[in-house]
Amino acid sequence: MNIGVIGTGNMGTILIEAFLDSGAVKADQLVITNRTLAKAFAIQRAHPGMAVVADAAEVVKQSSLVFLCVKPLDIHPLLQQLAPHWTREHCLVSITSPISVKQLETAVPCQVVRAIPSITNRALSGSILITIGSRCSADCRQTIDDLLRRIASPVYIDEAITRVASDISSCGPAFFSYLLQRFIDAAAAKTAITKEQATMLATDMIIGFAELLKQNLYTLPTLQEKVCVKGGITGEGIAVLEQRLDGVFEEVLAKTHEKFQEDMEKVKQQFS
Repeated sequence: MNIGVIGTGNMGTILIEAFLDSGAVKADQLVITNRTLAKAFAIQRAHPGMAVVADAAEVVKQSSLVFLCVKPLDIHPLLQQLAPHWTREHCLVSITSPISVKQLETAVPCQVVRAIPSITNRALSGSILITIGSRCSADCRQTIDDLLRRIASPVYIDEAITRVASDISSCGPAFFSYLLQRFIDAAAAKTAITKEQATMLATDMIIGFAELLKQNLYTLPTLQEKVCVKGGITGEGIAVLEQRLDGVFEEVLAKTHEKFQEDMEKVKQQFS
């Protein structure tokens, strides 16, 4: 089975490299293209054997499973362009959150899945958010599950929680890397530690922190209890965070949902 990837930007490239590193897909099973073909050829040079084709139509012709990794407002025009090439046997996988599987099904005759990845998938870790279209066969569902399970933990979600689930699994790494960087910068600015030392310690800390959760040694609340000794130093720091972070993440979610609504309205106009 050939797997096509239309769009080799950040997420398209992450999916390609994760599929290859996990052994889920061999290079000669991949057919890829990008608006700027030089980017696709750069991936091909790093992973000889995959096919780079001139346009998206050729990807659809040569693949039975096609990952669509382009910007939301580029999807509808592209699907219209590709209309003559889809068959009922194709499976289209869109990775963008503002477009629902129902909207995609109005534009193509094939089976449709939405799978929203995370940068953590590059390390063959984290979640990938899946919504299955109404036309998907049992075989298609199993193929998608088997493939994505090699690079992440598939989490099947309803349309209603698409945005908040994406905020946690897909935006979360950026949000918390920003907070960690601010922690490092403050340490270097306020004390004698170098930024390099602070970065090393913070990196080791976050990796160890993740391992504690992965191995089910602690939950988030019990971990805080173990570190935050009553009357101790950690408690003083937590008190500052409680005061300064009150309402911050509620506002973050409000902003991401606001932008999501804007994007959905623009997409809705295209699909109506």
